[in-house]
This record gives sequence, structure tokens and C-alpha cells, in this order.
Amino acid sequence: MPDPQALTPADAQPASSPTGKIILAAVFAIAIGAFFYFDLAQYLSLQNLKGNRDRLLAYVEGHYATAVLLFIGVYCLQTALSLPGAAALTLVGGFLFGSVVGTLYVNVAATAGATLAFLAARYLLQDWVERKFGDRLESIQQGFARNAFSYLMTLRLIPAFPFFLVNLVSGLTRINVGTYIAATAIGTLPGSFVYAYAGRQLGMINSLREIASPQVLLAFTLLGLLALLPILYRKMKKGTEPTPSP
Repeated sequence: MPDPQALTPADAQPASSPTGKIILAAVFAIAIGAFFYFDLAQYLSLQNLKGNRDRLLAYVEGHYATAVLLFIGVYCLQTALSLPGAAALTLVGGFLFGSVVGTLYVNVAATAGATLAFLAARYLLQDWVERKFGDRLESIQQGFARNAFSYLMTLRLIPAFPFFLVNLVSGLTRINVGTYIAATAIGTLPGSFVYAYAGRQLGMINSLREIASPQVLLAFTLLGLLALLPILYRKMKKGTEPTPSP
């Protein structure tokens, strides 16, 4: 009888229901298809949000708790389905709730939505990936598992890696869910704050490029590289340790 502790996560988990996977995939496909079919992206455009800024402020002033729940719900759904509009929604969060509180709401929503996307990718695709490429990916899986927090922090901080792609690819690894949530919550804070802070000046912003300046992108990249320092330190330390004599 095999040692339970020696089983890989894919071996230890019960077999997923094919019917459940089909239903979940259909729900995602319908939701994403409806978003583009009804052109819902227009409601998340910067120009549309600017045009309705007074109406949005009035609604928040009169129905604050409901506005917070709606904002978090919409943002979470947008992230879970990997739909466009996250940057514009973050601006709105800062504009409606303030840079600090808005960042908090954005962070909660983005982390929750990213976790849902992560779990969906793991549920739908991980078993197939393990069966198809398990042997070839084993070394990568082990390396990622040992340094998952630092790797994921780096991916979250460097803007070159799309947020939705990191969600999906992470679900195919063996990273612990708790580690994924912690690294996502911390790694998204700097970017969320920059956009939420800029959202306070929503009326004067004409393009998202005005926020994502080369200086800001460089700062995020440096932060991401700093997250790799613990890994580099451990590798250097391991390389300088004397080899034990036989």
C-alpha cells in the first residue's frame, strides 16, 4: 500500500466529475459570450465612467453599503471570468471610495476573483495537464512549489505578466491555495493603490496610459525583482556550502 504522504496532489484528490466540469465550463463560456455579445465592455470604458461620475457619486452617497457590495461583486466577477475592464474599475474604486479605502475594496475583490479563476482552472484542467505532461513538468512543479510565494509575488508585481494569465497558469501548478491567496493579496496592492489614487482625479484622466507611465512600470518591475531576492540568496548560499564527504 503506498504511503499517503508520497502521493502527489493529483493522486490524493478524488476524481473530478466530468459532468461537473462540463457544467462549469458551459457557465464560464455563456457568461463570457454574453459579455461580448451585449457589448457590456462599453459600461466599463473610461469615457463612460467619466460621463457618469456625478451619478455614481450620488448613488454611493445615498446607498453606501449597497454600492460597496455591488462594486466588489462586479469587480470579482470581472476578474473571475478574465474579462477586460479591471484598470477602469480600479480607477472607479478610488474615485468613489477614496484612494486607501478604494484600494482595500479593490484588493478584496481582485483577490477573490483571482482565486475563483485559479480554482476553476485547477478543477477544469489540472488533471488533464498532470496526465499529459506530468513527467516533463515534474521538475518545474517542484521548483515552483518550493518558492511559490516569491515567484507569484514577482508575477503579480511586474506588469508584463497579464493578471488573468497568472491566475489560469497558477491553477495548473501545485501551489497551495493559501499561499496563492496571500501572494495575490500582497502583490496586487501597489498597482491597486496607484490606480485608485489616480482615480481621485477621474475627470482629468483621458487615457490609462497617463497612469501606467514608464516610471511607474519600472518601479513595479523593480519591486517584482526584489521579491526574487530570497530565492537568489538561497541558491547562492546552497552553492557555497561545502559538499559533504562520502
